[in-house]
Amino acid sequence: MSNIPATAQHRPLTVPTGPLGFLSMTVGLKLVMAVSGVVLVGFVVAHFIGNALIWVGPEAINAYSHALHAAPELLWVARIVLIVAVIAHIGAALKLAAKNTAARPQRYKKKRDHVTNYAARTMIWSGPILLGFILFHLAHLTLGVAPGTYEHSTTDVYSNVVRGFSIPWVTGLYVVSMLALGNHLFHGTWSMFQSLGLNHATYNHKLMRLALGLTVFVTLGDIAIPLSVLFGLVS
Repeated sequence: MSNIPATAQHRPLTVPTGPLGFLSMTVGLKLVMAVSGVVLVGFVVAHFIGNALIWVGPEAINAYSHALHAAPELLWVARIVLIVAVIAHIGAALKLAAKNTAARPQRYKKKRDHVTNYAARTMIWSGPILLGFILFHLAHLTLGVAPGTYEHSTTDVYSNVVRGFSIPWVTGLYVVSMLALGNHLFHGTWSMFQSLGLNHATYNHKLMRLALGLTVFVTLGDIAIPLSVLFGLVS
C-alpha cells in the first residue's frame, strides 16, 4: 500500500496554464529575468558609450544629449521600456527568491558553494544597491536635487558632470556603486545566457569570457569617468 495519506492522494495537482501561468513558474520567471536582462545590459552598455563622450569634450557630450532630447517621443518610449524592464526584473527576482525559500524552509546544516560563485552569492545585496544608486543618479545628474549638489544646468551636461564629480564623497559613492554593478552584471549576463538556452560545454567558456569581458569594460569605464573629473583629467 502507498504511504501517501488519503487526502493527499485525492488532492488535485494544480498546474498553471496560459501565459500568466507560465510566467508564474520558475522557468517563466527565469525567462522574464533573461529578457529584461537583455534590455538592461543593452542600456548599461549604451549609457556608458554615451557618457564616454566626456573624454572627447563638452561639444561632443552636449551634442549627444541634445540629440536624445530632440525626439521626446522616442526618448519616452525608451524610458518606458526601461522602467518596465526594471520592474519585471525586480519582480521576477523577488518571486524566484520566494520560491527558493519555500522549497528550502530549513537551512542546510553545512553550506556548500561548489557551483555558486561569489557574484551569485552577493546578487541579493548588489541588486538593492543598484536600485538605490539609480534613484540617486537621477536626482544627482538629471534633476540636480540630490544632497551635495551643485549649480545644475538643463543644457550643459559636461558642466553637470564636472561639477557633480568634483565632490569627493559623490565620486566615492559612484565607484562603490559601479563595483556593485560589475558584480551584478557578470553573474546576470552569465545567467542570462543560460536562461536563453545558450548552454553547451563546447562554447560555455567563451560565453563566460564574454560576460567577464563585458563586465570589465563597462565597470572600469564607468569608474574612470568620475575619477577623471576628481583628479583633474577632465575639467
